[in-house]
Amino acid sequence: MRFRGLFTGGGYFIGAITLAIVAIAGVAARGAGIEGTDEHAHHADENAHHHGAAVSNINRTTASYSIPYVRLVRQDGTAVNLGAELDDGRPVVLSFIYTSCTSVCPLISHTLSQLQSKLGDNPSRVHLVSISIDPEQDDPARLREYAKTFNAGPDWQHYTGTLAASQTVQRAFDVYRGNKMDHLPATLIRQSPGAPWTRIEGFATADQLLAELSGLAALGAAR
Repeated sequence: MRFRGLFTGGGYFIGAITLAIVAIAGVAARGAGIEGTDEHAHHADENAHHHGAAVSNINRTTASYSIPYVRLVRQDGTAVNLGAELDDGRPVVLSFIYTSCTSVCPLISHTLSQLQSKLGDNPSRVHLVSISIDPEQDDPARLREYAKTFNAGPDWQHYTGTLAASQTVQRAFDVYRGNKMDHLPATLIRQSPGAPWTRIEGFATADQLLAELSGLAALGAAR
């Protein structure tokens, strides 16, 4: 996949994101260890190396989460209620990222970009949601640049807000770890409002995420 532009908001080039994707994808495919360039990258690599091929060792569980009443800010600057955003009638694929991350987050976002492509000519049938765990740095403009990097379409939205709001959401979905450097790869999928969530911990592939949405007959034809 070709990523666009130069992302300078955090003082680093988009090349760093691309290199992280290549490095972690290599670990996922081969189960080989690499040396991380920071503590966060080291944790991701250590986890992948410990488990061998990361994509084949994902942990899939089912859970019910109570969506908190919290106000977030979409990348277009619009203040929204999280519950209303998630309960728009569509299946939801939810992830947690931050834009200065150079290891876990780029790979998750790369996978969502691939999933978006696999949805074919009608990606609007699934709502892709990425929420920043570093909202003090990730303002709407920064999220817009990050979204462009991964070719996010109009049905893949990125959210920020206050630190308290972000932490409330993280706790509600049991992904809060206290330090952004310690967060683990997790993707949450819900077929419809009120349905239980499928929680996937680890580096799932786009095909694995699409398979979780296979209850929608139209999705299979898009592959």
